[in-house]
Order: sequence, then C-alpha cells, then structure tokens
Amino acid sequence: MKQLEVQIMGQSYLLGCPEGGEDRLRDAVGKVDAAMCKIRDAGKLKARDRIAVLAALNLAFELSERPSAPASSAAAEGAAAIAPQQLSALLAKLDQALGDDGQLL
Repeated sequence: MKQLEVQIMGQSYLLGCPEGGEDRLRDAVGKVDAAMCKIRDAGKLKARDRIAVLAALNLAFELSERPSAPASSAAAEGAAAIAPQQLSALLAKLDQALGDDGQLL
C-alpha cells in the first residue's frame, strides 16, 4: 500500500492509499477539507474534533440524498440500509446535543 501526504485544514496527514487510488483519495481529501473549512469559517465552532464530526455527518447526509447505486461492498450495503427517516432522526438528536454550537445543516 502506498502512502500519500495530504493537508486538511492546514494540518498534514500521512494516509495509506491503494495503488491507483491516489486521485480518488485526493478528491475525498478535497471534499473533507472544504467541508471542514466551511464549518470553521462560519465561526460557530473552534474545536477541530467537533468540526470533523459535523463535516463527516454533513457529507454522509449528502450521500444519503443521492440515488442509490449498486452496492460494491458490505460496508456500502450497510450504509445504504439506513433509511432517510433514521438519518433525519439521528441528525435531530445530534442538533439537540450540540445545543449552543449550532445545527448540523
């Protein structure tokens, strides 16, 4: 497995990457970096771990809104099994738990 150094919110990470997956990994890193920077720049959160969790949830929510494609792995099948109502309920609970930090979306 190849290693690739990337930057997310100005911090370097060394990530494992399968051969031939460099472009896909860089694309994923770009999406995560953009999502995290957008939350940070909104000014409501400062803690990197909270920003990362919210960015991950926002990206997962966006993926859940896309039309389903045939599952290519067991993990994809598990993620596809989450109903939109379940995801909405989870987001509502997280919004409630975050309180003054603001809502996820």
